[in-house]
Amino acid sequence: MGKSLDEIGKAAKDAAGSLTKMSTNEKNRLLQECAQALLDQSGKILDANKNDLEAAVGIKESYRDRLALNASRVEAMADGLREVAALPDPVGEVPMMKTLPNGLIVGQRRVPMGVIAIIYEARPNVTADAFGLCFKAGSACILRGGKEAIGSNMAIVRSFQETLKKNGANPDIVQLVEDTSREGAQGLMKLNSYVDLLIPRGGAGLIKSVVENSTVPVIETGVGNCHIYVDESAKPEMAIPIIINAKTQRPGVCNAAEKLLVHRAIAGTFLPEVCEALKEHGVLLKGDKSAASIVPYIELATEEDWGTEYLELVMAIKVVEDTGEAIDHIQQYSSHHSDAIVTENYSNSQRFLNEVDSAAVYVNASTRFTDGNEFGFGAEIGISTQKLHARGPMGLKEITSTKYVIYGNGQIRG
Repeated sequence: MGKSLDEIGKAAKDAAGSLTKMSTNEKNRLLQECAQALLDQSGKILDANKNDLEAAVGIKESYRDRLALNASRVEAMADGLREVAALPDPVGEVPMMKTLPNGLIVGQRRVPMGVIAIIYEARPNVTADAFGLCFKAGSACILRGGKEAIGSNMAIVRSFQETLKKNGANPDIVQLVEDTSREGAQGLMKLNSYVDLLIPRGGAGLIKSVVENSTVPVIETGVGNCHIYVDESAKPEMAIPIIINAKTQRPGVCNAAEKLLVHRAIAGTFLPEVCEALKEHGVLLKGDKSAASIVPYIELATEEDWGTEYLELVMAIKVVEDTGEAIDHIQQYSSHHSDAIVTENYSNSQRFLNEVDSAAVYVNASTRFTDGNEFGFGAEIGISTQKLHARGPMGLKEITSTKYVIYGNGQIRG
């Protein structure tokens, strides 16, 4: 029988203490060892994943894609750990230091968060990414994946724990909650005696549950109802590849585009062309009455569609009068993850950048770039759609805290 949540929390707290004594070189060496362990244990990991896939009956194809591992994806996980090892260590960084008139030297130093818990769904690669980032940032991690990936996650975590133990480090630096029940997740949400930060990664239901039920501080991550607005000045030869990439390259991820807004002045010529391209990629199209009147195979969208993150090959299309209406629609329905404008008009691009209140706002580029690795952070632990502490892709700095250090020479306050 596995450890209780209380035992897991206590072990993580103890392990976090041991991490504070570990040098950057030692952390980097262990990350390299863990990367190699993934490759050495890839056979066991893929066997476990095969069993997970066989047990996952009746799930969406996009969900199955997120669950599935193969040799190249295991190699990508290992590469991710190596990339994190190569990144600068945020722990100990001094973002600010100043001398006050009374001679006190006041500095701010970046420190580990302590214990970070991550609750996530079907993506086993999150197991490796989360461990790597938390470890480099000096924190122990408690991972709780979904039931569909339990075998894969156990195999991955076991490879890390064995490697840490073999190298004289505390294996409880990374732990997996093997209880995949709702009660297990809710217990972790209330483990504030030991957990310093909780990060949910998954669909809207999971994130809503964590935000509403957690007594541990939460960083809310990314439901992605992402939009692309095609302005009247846009070049179709630029706009269509951007839309196809954003919608179809990997439809089951949070930075895939779900909605397309098109300026009325070009809708009559642009929509038939882009819809045909989307249809060729297997995309089911929904839309408002204006869009459906131009392209007959567009199904009428409901009010619910405008706020839905599909995570599959479905896209809803709306014809808008101008940039202002596009921005208003995005502000009403966007999850404030990633939204883009395609335009040749500088004023419209700047208005869009200024007025669209999302974590990532693009001009003439696919929303699929909202990713820690694409932004140069190495692996990411999630994409924050809130505004406190961290926003957008969260790399190493975003999962640390700070403390003030003060040097004096006998000063007392009068």
